[in-house]
Amino acid sequence: MTPHIEAKNGDIAKTVLMPGDPLRAKFIADNYLTDVKLVNSVRNIYAYTGKYKDKEISVMASGMGMPSIGIYSYELYKFYDVDNIIRIGSAGSYSSDIKLYDIILVNEAYSKSSYAKVQGYDYPIINSDEYLNNKIKETASSLNQKIIEGRVHSTDVFYSNDDIEDLLNNKKCLCAEMESFALFYNALKLKKRATCLLTISDNVVTKEETTSEERQNSFNDMILLALEAAIRL
Repeated sequence: MTPHIEAKNGDIAKTVLMPGDPLRAKFIADNYLTDVKLVNSVRNIYAYTGKYKDKEISVMASGMGMPSIGIYSYELYKFYDVDNIIRIGSAGSYSSDIKLYDIILVNEAYSKSSYAKVQGYDYPIINSDEYLNNKIKETASSLNQKIIEGRVHSTDVFYSNDDIEDLLNNKKCLCAEMESFALFYNALKLKKRATCLLTISDNVVTKEETTSEERQNSFNDMILLALEAAIRL
């Protein structure tokens, strides 16, 4: 147990899918896993362990923002011996060419966050894990599923005044989200694996957006891709 996770040792699988929203974690457990057990409900950050095609998988919410995923991913890696975390979340597109429901595979996260800097990592970019990414790309190919691979902007501020043109054209960020940079730093620090799949939920250029219910329940292509990749690890 930790101050934030009540699960016992052995309750959490080696591979964890990590949505931000606790209700999305519940949706995945209810609709994709069998033999499901709720292993954490502290602060309503739900974690479930079950089986997907006979492989043990856990799904746990991260909450919103880098401090939150920073705590939960660190504790999963450090105290529950988790090897792989695949974040599955939503993102806002910076390009009119990247549409609602497109799936992004993150190979790098760019951020101005101090999350890693205060721990001695003084660079604005952190890579995701190449092994996990290759498994996801192989899986996407086998499912005939289109994905877009690239860099994302991990921001601390949802309502920011960032220069979108600069982020897209100079920083080479395809979209914005709020967690990957911290997750990737924890994996780097603890010698674990992490990557991120994102479904585009809104577009800051075209102003298209999904509803909160759609974000909670309708990212099935991304969820299936993550699960199918997880059983190949």
